[in-house]
Amino acid sequence: MRKKIFLVVSFSYFLFSWAEAEEILSWQECIMQAKNNHPDLISAQENIKQQIANKYIIASELYPQLEANLGASSSTTKNKDSEGDTIKTTTDSYTYGLSINQLFFDGFKTSYKIKSALENIKSAQENYRIVSAQVRFNLRVAFIDLLKAQELIKVAEEIVKIRRENFELVTLRYESGLEHRGALLTAEANLLSANFELSQAKRNLEVAQNRLCKEMGLKEFKPILVKGDFQIEEDTQQEPDFIKIVQDNPSLRQLLAKKNAANFDIKSAYSDFYPTISGSSSIFKKDDHWLPENDNWNVGITVSIPIFEGGLRLAQISKAKALYNQLVADERSLRDNITVTLKQCWKDLQNALETVEVQRKTLEAAEERSRIAEAQYSTGFITFDNWIIIENDLVKAKKAYLDALANALLTEANWVYAKGGTLEDAQK
Repeated sequence: MRKKIFLVVSFSYFLFSWAEAEEILSWQECIMQAKNNHPDLISAQENIKQQIANKYIIASELYPQLEANLGASSSTTKNKDSEGDTIKTTTDSYTYGLSINQLFFDGFKTSYKIKSALENIKSAQENYRIVSAQVRFNLRVAFIDLLKAQELIKVAEEIVKIRRENFELVTLRYESGLEHRGALLTAEANLLSANFELSQAKRNLEVAQNRLCKEMGLKEFKPILVKGDFQIEEDTQQEPDFIKIVQDNPSLRQLLAKKNAANFDIKSAYSDFYPTISGSSSIFKKDDHWLPENDNWNVGITVSIPIFEGGLRLAQISKAKALYNQLVADERSLRDNITVTLKQCWKDLQNALETVEVQRKTLEAAEERSRIAEAQYSTGFITFDNWIIIENDLVKAKKAYLDALANALLTEANWVYAKGGTLEDAQK
């Protein structure tokens, strides 16, 4: 509870000093910006559309192919008569009509190709989830970096205040003859270092802002701030169902879709050994003047049987089988890698949360020691060397606590990314 109060108060103080000049975004607002603007997401969406269109292209082969035609031609023949004179004969021809072709049987090749295309659509959809998970991870890291950069300025300001008060106290004791010059120079150097770190923190803020703009897919960089806290949203009280999480991982689901598509491609390759049966019919009018009046029509069936193509079809089957076997092996490898990564990320998250609690206690102790030591040093009860060590510990504890809080959020982001959490999941 004390941690949460500290963060809310410090963040509110920071916003008060910056709100007039900056746009302030929440995590959900950053997600919406990324969903609407990020080019990688747009690319993944267009890939889905391509795969859907490809399925319709393949399926069109099962439907009748109807064509209309219109033609006109003129030909001239030159002959010589018995007297040697050249005689020109011109023949005109005009036609118009309809023709239709229908595939009756191709060994179910087209049907298997359609099923393969459906699996490719699933693969493209899972690829979108993979991209969305990557975008969410990068966005979350950028959000945390900016949140930390904002808080670091506040912490740096607190450290400057501590170092300034230290310097003023040492100066008074030095001028009273109670302290040596080395202590004064040390306090002055500490103040200078604190001011430098504050300036550095402000410069780092701009870098963090630019990165967040980039991860949101904005076309132009602009000064922004984020609002939020360092609270973990994931349920960390009980160990998750790793098997279920692995099964729902988009990378694995994409690979399964590719494997299924490869299986249908094998069946499609075997279909090439079956005869292909198709029918055609046409009706048209043809004459030597416009409009043609003479009716013509024809109906036919074509049977095509492969006999020898230099081993082409056998090679195609061999290639399709090899791809399928490769994807089976890749599936096993990926499943194992995801499981190991998930357990590692879960362990890291538990460690990070415990580190936060340790650093919180350390900061509490350092603040209490600092209050006591300052009173003791003011009365000459302890030396400068002992006092400044305690003050340095306080400064380190403040930085370490902020680092631990930010690291906990980063490890949470790694855990969510390992699970395959997407931008859409973050909006639920």
